[in-house]
Amino acid sequence: MDIPYNDLHIYYLRGRVANAPHGFGPEFIGNWQESDAAFLFFTQPAESRVNALLRRQPELALVDTFHMSYADWHGGEIKPFVTDRFYVAPPWAASGRDENRLPILLDPGVVFGAGTHPTTQSCLEALEIVWQQGGAESALDLGTGTGLLALAAARLGCPRVLAVDNNGLAVRITRENIHANSLDARALAVIADARELIACPVDLVIANIHFDVMRHLLASPEFYEKKWFILSGLLRSQARQVEEMIHYGPGRIVQRWINDGVWYTFLGACTG
Repeated sequence: MDIPYNDLHIYYLRGRVANAPHGFGPEFIGNWQESDAAFLFFTQPAESRVNALLRRQPELALVDTFHMSYADWHGGEIKPFVTDRFYVAPPWAASGRDENRLPILLDPGVVFGAGTHPTTQSCLEALEIVWQQGGAESALDLGTGTGLLALAAARLGCPRVLAVDNNGLAVRITRENIHANSLDARALAVIADARELIACPVDLVIANIHFDVMRHLLASPEFYEKKWFILSGLLRSQARQVEEMIHYGPGRIVQRWINDGVWYTFLGACTG
């Protein structure tokens, strides 16, 4: 299997694309909607189709266009990697599986999250520690992205995993990755606001997510009803605030990771 795309043609729009665009043809990959910005991805130039969209939605504005390779979009070639328990590989480079590790096929599409960011690596290590301590019967992965952490929890044996993202393209990719790993019976991906689902009664909550959303989660009494939590994607000043909120939550930090003196990840347990 080859990489899914050679070239990407990306159209950056200001505003919200009202619906999934119709008539864009097979070259259309998807729309990444981020607040008041939309990124339309194509495998071929699509100026005429984007211009037609702008005529249908005059409140939109074209900000910029980009043409780059698939590897450049992801910041480099996507390659397999291993942790203590996992062998993670894109489908086009998964021939050399490690029989001593749990396999995860991960096709990120055009969604960020190929698994190599330090925060993601720390979250995988944290998951391994949770399962060394008995694991979890249910998990909530908030801001799932490509679904890697949800897939990892399911691979470790968690029978009920809910992967959540407010971005439709991310959820579509996560669903495809769940199916590619034959984990449909254990994992489900849904479009939702993480803040609306923190009350779900689960053993483990994973949140590698924007700090503003994380603060809201930590202010919810339901957060401290979980047995375990993994929080990541934090800068130094944000990590201090999170530690203080957990301390008064109540909760306790079991282990912390600091990558490059910049990125912080916490594995914790609730004591309430």
